[in-house]
Amino acid sequence: MNLLAIETSTEACSVALLRGEMLHERSELAPRRHAELVLPMAEAVLAEAGLARTQLDGIAFGRGPGAFTGVRLAVSVAQGLALALDLPVVAVSSLEALALETPDDDAAILAVIDARMGEVYAGAYRRTRDAALLRALAGESVGTADALALPAAAAWNVVGTGWDAYRDALAARLPAPPRWAEAERYPQARHVARLAAPRLAAGQGVPAEQALPVYLRDKVALTLAEQPRA
Repeated sequence: MNLLAIETSTEACSVALLRGEMLHERSELAPRRHAELVLPMAEAVLAEAGLARTQLDGIAFGRGPGAFTGVRLAVSVAQGLALALDLPVVAVSSLEALALETPDDDAAILAVIDARMGEVYAGAYRRTRDAALLRALAGESVGTADALALPAAAAWNVVGTGWDAYRDALAARLPAPPRWAEAERYPQARHVARLAAPRLAAGQGVPAEQALPVYLRDKVALTLAEQPRA
């Protein structure tokens, strides 16, 4: 299977090509340069693998949540490529991809992305030993860190920019200090590819026009009245 994956929902811009068991990837922490980088990255991984676009079997993308412009970019690029090549697409949660940045152990995983405006995007998962790789423990959410509801688990690993932004509030929601925590991690296309591959193989790809983003909220910024006063 030849699967191209795109992830641009956060500050990190990444593209990966899964060719059988071989993975080729490009990733760069480049805020506001995603539109400039994503297609050259795609061409680079295809060239490195010695593949033409016509040899692809599907396109995967990080569907969000995350930055509105970044999520829209991943959707539009995936749609454009899939329409041109008549390929199916697989949408993968950006929080789910982020969760695979944690150690491979038995702790529950809290993936958190800073959503700005005092809120955090959050998803809870546990690793599996099958092709699915992860099992969701709760639905994805957006809200204040001090109101985050988590399922019961004895140990947690925490990953993502939300940990840096709301560390104290998130720590208060956990039953104990996290076993492992890292804020400087972002969703990566290599994980989007790994999560999408078994879904594509199972026939779960959809037509390009059904490639949809997930924002979790429809508000981009605070109004003047809502902004804190100096």
